[in-house]
Amino acid sequence: MADMLPLQTSTLAGEIFPAVRPRSAVLRNVALAVAGSLLMVAAAKIKVPFWPVPMTLQTLAVLAIGAAYGARLGVATIALYIAYGLAGLPVFTNTPPVAAGPLYLVGPTGGFLAGFVLAAAIAGWAAERGASKLRLAGGLILADAVLMSVGCLWLAFGAQMAGGAMGVGFAKAFAYGVQPFLLGEALKVSLAACLAGAGWSLLGRRG
Repeated sequence: MADMLPLQTSTLAGEIFPAVRPRSAVLRNVALAVAGSLLMVAAAKIKVPFWPVPMTLQTLAVLAIGAAYGARLGVATIALYIAYGLAGLPVFTNTPPVAAGPLYLVGPTGGFLAGFVLAAAIAGWAAERGASKLRLAGGLILADAVLMSVGCLWLAFGAQMAGGAMGVGFAKAFAYGVQPFLLGEALKVSLAACLAGAGWSLLGRRG
């Protein structure tokens, strides 16, 4: 009977799509990763133009994916999305007109893409703890803070800017890459927490 017990059901996605065999769990995870990566593509294209970093719905998508998928599958999903762009597909926010590919990651938004991976890991870790909604919200806040910090530091000191400059300095990076987005980020974190909490409440598994 033990081999009939659901596998990897500690996440919201695992509870909604339980798997009783290892092979079905693999197929489920592949399908979820592809679906999540396509959600990231769609979120990248819904944007409000800012310089040097546009406002998109990707943070919301990253946090929601982490909260629903857990750390390992969440990170794999974001890595799959980034792999599309590294392969040259126009899946990133500024593609087109900017060409996709490895060089895109050294541009102004490269740090935020790296931050997506860390944020998915943190959000997924928080979701897997069996925590209350309040603790999950705390994990999502931490995930978003790490994402924005990594993006800001890269924009400040590492990004290859037009004209060959490296970074824009911390003051400009915060003023243009973080500060205009703070209210939007707070709303995205709240919405991701509400969506995850609502999912667990519907399943009747968490308080």
